[in-house]
Amino acid sequence: MTLQAIKWKSGKLEILDQLLLPAQSKYIEVTSVEDGWNAIYKMQVRGAPAIAIVGCLSLAVEIQHKSYEDTKALLKDVKEKLEYLVTARPTAVNIKLAADDFTRLATNLSHDESSPEDMKKRIISEITSMLEKDVADNKAIGDHGAAEILKTHPNEKNLRIITHCNTGSLATAGYGTALGVIRSIHSNGKLEHAYCTETRPYNQGARLTAYELVHDKIPSTLICDDMVAALMKSKNISAVVVGADRVVANGDTANKIGTYQIAVLAKHHNVPFYVAAPFTTIDFSIPTGEGIKIEERPANELTHVNGTRIAAEGINVWNPAFDVTPAELITGIVTEKGVYKPAELAGLKN
Repeated sequence: MTLQAIKWKSGKLEILDQLLLPAQSKYIEVTSVEDGWNAIYKMQVRGAPAIAIVGCLSLAVEIQHKSYEDTKALLKDVKEKLEYLVTARPTAVNIKLAADDFTRLATNLSHDESSPEDMKKRIISEITSMLEKDVADNKAIGDHGAAEILKTHPNEKNLRIITHCNTGSLATAGYGTALGVIRSIHSNGKLEHAYCTETRPYNQGARLTAYELVHDKIPSTLICDDMVAALMKSKNISAVVVGADRVVANGDTANKIGTYQIAVLAKHHNVPFYVAAPFTTIDFSIPTGEGIKIEERPANELTHVNGTRIAAEGINVWNPAFDVTPAELITGIVTEKGVYKPAELAGLKN
């Protein structure tokens, strides 16, 4: 059984505090939009799909017991809170798209003859359905990605896959995207080994992906970020599979910092490089990666480890949370609808 990072039952929302992993598995309750925003910003929850789900569920938690004098007041509250939630992690597109969808839903409902209570119930119902849909989408992504990689390696019985950052149950409602592909290959009995990078400076690979791989008893090894080239040269790697926080119209992809350099190394070593993400991660409104806003994180993520300074006082710090991998370095983009070449995305819009 895979890990459950998001718990929703009877209107109560709890999330696994990922800042405490792997040393401690502790769930914290999210009781408001403010709690949701803080959990996302502090990275107690992370991963583009999970950010969208937790953000929207925090809205559901807050509005479920509030009274509104009319549907216009409810619409105003929903719109303002969704706009606020988007500011927590601006690079991840999923929460922005979810916010747009629920704002449209609330707007349409406010024009109907529904009561504020009926409108509220409908919004909450649609939000909670995100959990079930995300798991189903992730399993489809895993199966599509596994089939694609197995098809391109027909003579290999034991595949060796590299992944970067965390894209599993801890980044989604369950199963995962890139890690879901690894899970599907493993369930087919075709995985020899998974390699996960530590993912400096926040160490999502060392703390979270390694935790999931051990939990699921998947044969795996942790490597430093700067070992990827040596690994590709010496271990006959079958493929790289990573997640995405935003894929734009031409296939350029924003993902955790360090992804771009892995793609460059994969190209040099003739290793297929796949991006695995739900279709909602594709932002057709942005033509190329140049238009992606890159979040910059606090300096102390580089200068300190567990509160202890490891860098010289006075040194300047540049800490972008993401980089953009050009489409020409990407072999395929794996979604719940299938696997596409980056050049094919433009023809998929609506």
